[in-house]
Amino acid sequence: MINSTFDNKTKPFITPESFYGKHEKICDVCVITFSYKVIEWAQSHLQCKKVKEIRCCNGNHPIYLTEWKGKKIAFYMTVVSAAGAGTCLEEARCLVGCTHYVVFGTCGTLNSRLTDGKLIVPTHAYRDEGLSYHYIEADDYIALECWEQTAKFMAENNLPYITGRTWSTDGLYRETTGKAEQLRREGCIAVEMECAGMQAVCSYHHLHLYNFLFASDCLEIGEWHNEILGKKEEWDSQVKYFMLALDLAASLETD
Repeated sequence: MINSTFDNKTKPFITPESFYGKHEKICDVCVITFSYKVIEWAQSHLQCKKVKEIRCCNGNHPIYLTEWKGKKIAFYMTVVSAAGAGTCLEEARCLVGCTHYVVFGTCGTLNSRLTDGKLIVPTHAYRDEGLSYHYIEADDYIALECWEQTAKFMAENNLPYITGRTWSTDGLYRETTGKAEQLRREGCIAVEMECAGMQAVCSYHHLHLYNFLFASDCLEIGEWHNEILGKKEEWDSQVKYFMLALDLAASLETD
C-alpha cells in the first residue's frame, strides 16, 4: 500500500543537484507566491534582480532577490499543487540555499463564520495529497511547525487572524460535501492544495515554513460560493499579502 512504503533508508536516484549542481547560499529567507500578478507588481515596484531560475519543460520560474526593510529576501512564483510546489521548493533550496520560506495564497473556507475578515494560519494539514507520503511517514495530519511564530507576527501587528487545521487535497474537483463535513468536524477551517506537501519537504530537509492563507471562496452548507476567486479583488489582495509576507520574512530571526 502507498501509505506503508515510505523509504528514508536508501538514497534517491535524482536530486536537484543532479540538474543544477551545487550553489552558494544567497540569503536566509525566501517568499513564495502563486500569483503572476505579484511578480508583475514586484518587477515594477521593487528593486529586484533575477538571480536563479527553476527550469521546467512548460515554463521556467525565475527566482528574484530584493531588499526589504534592510534584509535580503528571495522570492519566486511557484506552481499550483503539492507535487508542483514541493518540487519547486526542493529546487529553490538547491539554488539559493534559504532555510526559511514564507508562503501565502488563497484557500476555500469551510467555515465562513470563523474566517470572515481574517487571515488563516494553518496549524495542521490533512494529507489528502500524494507528495507528503514520499517525505515523511504516513499519518492523517502533518503539523505546520512554524505556525506559532506566524501567529505571533499577526498578533504583534494587530492583524485579524484565526488558527486551525486545513485540508490539503490534490483533487480540486473531488472536494465533496461529505468529506468537507467530516473534516470540518475534525477542526478543518480551510481547504487548499499545497500546505501538507510543502511542509513535508521542509520537515525532511530541516527547513522552516511559515504559512498563511486568505479565503477566496466558500465551501459549506452543501454549496460552493465564489467570493473573489479570479476577480480583481483577489489580485489586489495578492499584492497586499505579498507585502505582508515580505514584512514577516524581514522579521524572522534567521541563521
